[in-house]
Amino acid sequence: MGTIHLIRHGQASWGADDYDVLSELGQKQSSALGMSWEASDWAPTSSVAGSLKRHAQTAISAIDACGRGEGYDVDAGWDEFDHIAIARAHDPSSLTADPKAFQAMLNTALDGWIAGGEGAGESYEQFVARVMQAFDRVVAAAGSGRAVAVFSSGGPIALVVSHLLTGGATLFQRINDVVINSSVTTVIVGQSGPRLLTFNEHGHLPRDMVTFR
Repeated sequence: MGTIHLIRHGQASWGADDYDVLSELGQKQSSALGMSWEASDWAPTSSVAGSLKRHAQTAISAIDACGRGEGYDVDAGWDEFDHIAIARAHDPSSLTADPKAFQAMLNTALDGWIAGGEGAGESYEQFVARVMQAFDRVVAAAGSGRAVAVFSSGGPIALVVSHLLTGGATLFQRINDVVINSSVTTVIVGQSGPRLLTFNEHGHLPRDMVTFR
């Protein structure tokens, strides 16, 4: 039996010139994950990260703090949907809102994007296809005794979890709302295929370091 560990990136830089970099807290969250691996004498046998900067920074911080591992491969299939473009298509002023207000507007914008209306660039159907293809690649790599760490974002993780629980994307938005920064979702891979074992584990984080955005 193999395992897949889906890791959401640490907190990104909301309100900064470049959202796609970890905040100071995001760096600490990512390091805390790696230190928890070191404390339990565990490390992934291989790692994959999406192509975004926040994915790379989370992977580097966690692997370095763990003290074991040989880097990671990059698979853009694990990239997040373009939440900024989708939000702007719905409301051009959305980025001036505070994080909670932005999340509410984003959820409304996602409804339109999923329905095939609002959005920019990648369609919802294209997003689903590339994420599930990336997941299939990781399942193939998670052979017996192997533990694959995947550094990604809340959207791809929520999509995979929804498919594992329901066979489709019906729970995608509800799950996406509650994925915690640097949390770990574990999938076991055996003869019956991939199955969800745990979701959103974040015991490596002190309470004051738990964030959703």
